[in-house]
Amino acid sequence: MGSADLNLSAALTAAVQGEKKQGDKQLRDKRQVANSFSRAAASYDSVAGLQRDVADRLASWLPSAAAQRVLDLGSGTGYSQPALCAQYPGAQLLSLDLAEGMLQQARQQRGLAGVLPICADAEQLPLAGRVLDLIWSSLAIQWCQQPQELFSELWRVLKPGGSVLLSTLGPATLHELRYAWAGVDQDPHVNEFIALEQLLAHASAFTVCRTEVETRVLEFDSLLSLMQELKALGAHNINPRQRKGLGGRAVLDRLHKRYESFRKATGCLPATYEIHYIELVKES
Repeated sequence: MGSADLNLSAALTAAVQGEKKQGDKQLRDKRQVANSFSRAAASYDSVAGLQRDVADRLASWLPSAAAQRVLDLGSGTGYSQPALCAQYPGAQLLSLDLAEGMLQQARQQRGLAGVLPICADAEQLPLAGRVLDLIWSSLAIQWCQQPQELFSELWRVLKPGGSVLLSTLGPATLHELRYAWAGVDQDPHVNEFIALEQLLAHASAFTVCRTEVETRVLEFDSLLSLMQELKALGAHNINPRQRKGLGGRAVLDRLHKRYESFRKATGCLPATYEIHYIELVKES
């Protein structure tokens, strides 16, 4: 199958859906998600040490089998592109992200030949069926709120015998910040992520080859430093909520006081990340 059969081009941009509801749950506005990460594209690499470490660990899981087409799903600034190109020389690498700003940053930073950028939604992939040998995604699918649709799409576009390598965030991520905000109001100020068992239940069509869970604790001098890093990553709160903005001085004082309860004897404030690594195979 030639590249024309994929119905792709470098200029292809998928329609981004706005807010909708799944049952009683209001989903994030994907335009807001895309805009948030596009605005953060220039600053992302300066604060993405954890993201690079996770991608490097996931890269150690790459299968040795030859591949003709590889999808970097949620490719961001393209950090993993050199590793994927080196592992699969001659393969066509599709670099897909919801945020056009991230794709532009990847072109400026990496500029690798043979990489096809695609601005699209992971839950509505603009690809023909059974065209990919490998789907790679590091710390991206946690922004998908409809995992059933996500894994249905991954199954559809993957060839039989193809692999899916994923890293994503678990529910313990930023639990300290969630606790702090819970003492302020009931709005969802911290992005929520689903448990590994729930995620795998949506991927039941695949064979699960391997999973690992890692807990990483980052340390910050202040709550402000943590929130500035989340903003620089584009990963600050993007959930629909009643209260707009951070609130007044009294609100911020309560927030800081509750987060201060986690300060360590070393003087640092912790921020926990629960990271899931997953290897799936499409048997048929």
